[in-house]
Amino acid sequence: MTDSVSVASMRLEKKAVALNSIYAAVAITLMKVVVGITTGSLGILSEAAHSGLDLVAAAITYFSVRVSDKPADADHQYGHGKFESFSAFIETGLLLLTCLWIVYEAIKRLFFHSVEIEPSAWAFAVMGTSIAVDFWRSRRLKRIADKYDSQALHADALHFSTDIWSSAVVILGLALVLAGRQYSQPWLNKADPIAALVVACIVVYVSWRLARQTIDALLDAAPAGVRNRIIQEVYRVNGVLEVDRVRIRKAGSRYFADVSVAMSRNVTFQKSEQVSHQVAAGIRAALPDADVVVNAVSRAGVQESLFDKIRAVATRNNLNVHDISVQDIGGRLHVEQHVELDERLSLKEAHDRVTHLEGEMKQEIREISSILTHIESEPATIETSDGPVRAPGFEQRLQSVTAGFPEVVDMHDLMFKRVGGRLYLSLHCTMQDDLPLARVHDVQTALEGRFRQEVPELFRVLIHPEPQTDNRR
Repeated sequence: MTDSVSVASMRLEKKAVALNSIYAAVAITLMKVVVGITTGSLGILSEAAHSGLDLVAAAITYFSVRVSDKPADADHQYGHGKFESFSAFIETGLLLLTCLWIVYEAIKRLFFHSVEIEPSAWAFAVMGTSIAVDFWRSRRLKRIADKYDSQALHADALHFSTDIWSSAVVILGLALVLAGRQYSQPWLNKADPIAALVVACIVVYVSWRLARQTIDALLDAAPAGVRNRIIQEVYRVNGVLEVDRVRIRKAGSRYFADVSVAMSRNVTFQKSEQVSHQVAAGIRAALPDADVVVNAVSRAGVQESLFDKIRAVATRNNLNVHDISVQDIGGRLHVEQHVELDERLSLKEAHDRVTHLEGEMKQEIREISSILTHIESEPATIETSDGPVRAPGFEQRLQSVTAGFPEVVDMHDLMFKRVGGRLYLSLHCTMQDDLPLARVHDVQTALEGRFRQEVPELFRVLIHPEPQTDNRR
């Protein structure tokens, strides 16, 4: 609700200030035309032409502001913000046309056709009023443009701020013409067309600045230094190996960033998603409120071990390997591994998949000489259990087995179940805190084997190891 209200408020403010600019442009243009014709001042007429084109530009700005604030749709997936840049580009063309006309008239009056100028109090009053109005609307436009980062309103604000200086130059030209008559200096009559040329120079300067901004926006030029800041922010994210691509574009007041980052090929999908979120947050630190798309690509890490490479090849084939063992036999590496496959596969289908996996591993990891894979069935169905069963005699026999393992502190929470007519056992086993994980696995494996020897009816045994400190809580 708050976002929709703020967006509506933004649209109202932008349209209101653009509409006020049109009203002001109409009034100023009419006054300059009337006074320019009555005085014959090219400086004032050039200002009138300038203001007339400003009126057209203000109308274009108003229209572009209305269109650019429309939300994205199926045909305009980046929104309509580029319309502001397009309108600013049109304003640049109009300003250049103004310059051509002013320069043509000024040269004609300077060298070929002299025109008598009649400076009057009305001329000075109109130009003074123009300066006051331009100051008022340029400040309002700039405030709203800065608030909402509107390129079209920025263009209008820039126009009207330079209009202040060009109007001041025209006033100076009229004053010099008046001084020439007062002190019988006819050469000062040339001050008016010279002032017009100065106005043209100002307009060219404004047009060039605006043209660079609009062309950069239309060609999706990245803001200076932003790309490097984004790369620095992305490299700060733990898990990013390399930044492959950074693309930035701007539509209206919003930036869009498309970034590709390389991550280790062994990271999980969930981890990749977490890193991508952190990358997007880092990009928004450099470009607030940017629309960010992060593309993650897999890459072999520099410090990738042989075991990492084996898992990476398996993951690429959507297979899960575990219990990997690598032996150096006479300088040649032999790999043994367990692979889980869907229990609904036939033996031939499972063997074909494993053969393909082993071939890829040998091809990618040249140091491997041979591979032996133990194929395990991965459950694909939910088993139905008859529930816990009581087996007090079994529990006592198993307790006596654990007494032969010094690493085991105690055994508890034993649960016997019958699933499909088979006896299952699950239990918790407390071990010493500092026991290495490899030793924990060895103890678990040994216990499972001894339990089955002691109770041959057991089909499956699952042991959950716990640290001793955790068991004291």
